[in-house]
Amino acid sequence: MEKLIQLGYDMSRLWEHYWSRYLVGVRNTLILAIVATLAGCLIGFVCGVLNTIPYTKQDPLPKRFVLKLVRVLVRAYVEIFRGTPMMLQAVFIYYGLPYFTDGAVAFKGNSGIWIASLLVVSINTGAYMAESVRGGIISIDPGQTEGAKAIGMNHVQTMTSVILPQALRNIMPQIGNNFIINIKDTSVMFIIGFIEFFAQHRNIVGVNNMFFPSASIEMIGYLTMTLTASALLRWAENRMDGSDSYELVQADPLVMTAGTYSHPGKGTPFDERSREYDGKEDR
Repeated sequence: MEKLIQLGYDMSRLWEHYWSRYLVGVRNTLILAIVATLAGCLIGFVCGVLNTIPYTKQDPLPKRFVLKLVRVLVRAYVEIFRGTPMMLQAVFIYYGLPYFTDGAVAFKGNSGIWIASLLVVSINTGAYMAESVRGGIISIDPGQTEGAKAIGMNHVQTMTSVILPQALRNIMPQIGNNFIINIKDTSVMFIIGFIEFFAQHRNIVGVNNMFFPSASIEMIGYLTMTLTASALLRWAENRMDGSDSYELVQADPLVMTAGTYSHPGKGTPFDERSREYDGKEDR
C-alpha cells in the first residue's frame, strides 16, 4: 500500500509539472490516428473494390489483363505492408525516399515529419482494410448482385447502392479495431522524430528519470483513449443497426391485399393461413 501511495504521489508531481506536454502528445496521437484511419479506410475501399471486379473468359483480353494486373499489384501491396513492421516502413519511407532520389524527395521540418507519419500509418492501415473490405464484399449474398444486374444496374451502381452499404456495416468492427490499433501503434513514429504521447514520455523521463510513474500515466492515457474510442464505435454500430422493431409499410396495392382473404375455419394442418386470422373462426 505504501508503494501505491508513493506511486500516486510521483504521478501527481509529474502531471503537475508536465501535464501540458502530455496533453500535446495525446492531441498529436489522436490527430494522427483519426486522419490515418480515415485515409487508410479510403485506400482499403479502393483496393477492395478493385480486387473484386468480376471478369470472365468471354471478356476482351485487354480487360482481363488489366484486372489481373490490378489484382497482382493490390496483392503485392497488401502482403508487403502487412508483412513488415510499421517501424521499418517509417524508416524506409522517411529515410529511404531521400536516399533513392538523392534528396529530391525529402521530409523537411516538423511538417515533413507529420506528412511522413500520416503516409506511413495510412498506407499500413490501407493494407489491412483492403482485405477487410474484400471479405465484407464477398460476404454479401451473391443473389443481391444478380438481382441488381437483373434490373439493369451496372457494376458501379451495384457496388455503391447495394453491396458497399451492407459491407460497410459488416466491416465496422474491423474499422474500429484498426483505429484502436493506430492509437497505440503511433508510438513507433518516434523513430522518425514524431512527437506523440509515447515520445513525450521518453522526453520527460530523460529529464527526471521517473520512468515507472511516467509509464503509469501513459498506460492510463492510452487506456482512456481506447476505451472512449470503443464506446463511440459501439454507439455508431448501434446507430447503423437501426430499430429492433419494424412495421410493414402497406403502401403498395399488392401489399395491401395481404391478409384480406379469410380462410375457411376447417381444413388440414397443411392449409396456408394468414397470420391475421390465426386462431380465429369464420362467422
